[in-house]
Amino acid sequence: MSIRPEVWPFILIVSLFFGTLGLILARRGRRRAAVWLAVGILEFVSLAYLLYFFRDPERLSPGRDDIAVAAADGVIAAITNVYEGQYLQTNCVRISIFLSLFDVHVNRAPIAGQSSFLGYFPGRHLFTFQEKSSDVNQHNKILIEGRHTRCLITQIVGPVCRRVVYWPDHDRPVPLRQGDRFGMMKFGSRLDMYFPEDAVEVGVALGDKVRAGETVVARIDAGTGNP
Repeated sequence: MSIRPEVWPFILIVSLFFGTLGLILARRGRRRAAVWLAVGILEFVSLAYLLYFFRDPERLSPGRDDIAVAAADGVIAAITNVYEGQYLQTNCVRISIFLSLFDVHVNRAPIAGQSSFLGYFPGRHLFTFQEKSSDVNQHNKILIEGRHTRCLITQIVGPVCRRVVYWPDHDRPVPLRQGDRFGMMKFGSRLDMYFPEDAVEVGVALGDKVRAGETVVARIDAGTGNP
């Protein structure tokens, strides 16, 4: 299993923090060996968690045009019918995935198509299990235009997750295959997928555990086409 290179700045910060903490505590106390042992254990646990959090396992995607797969690991937190009036401009079904601090946080394309970065939008930092976090929290928006439908993706930050990342070019559409990595959300968050309501049949239920790039979340009606 590979580890995302984005982990290295965090490893450096944690190492410097615990190294400085150990020096301060050792100078103030008499039991220096015990101090360094305790600090060393805390540093080891922290570094081990960072490596675990930034893991990037390989996934085998179906590679089919008639289905959409999860864009994130986590639990299905909401399935909502909404009108998306800015980009898709139609009635949509929104499938929301909540990511815990122990889920893989690498995001993958739910459908194949041309992926466009729509922008980063500032906002609040509500807990992402709250329904209104979809509308008011800081987020990235990405639009993937596939052969038979479109998918609007929102990477949403929460109180702990303070950064969402989209890796492809921000200035032009980029082709993605189903299951391709396109970004990451750091330290717990929520991801929403919007599909035109008349183009999909939802294949998951509330509380289902899903895996990015593998778990089928909807079946696509090939007859609707991509407007």
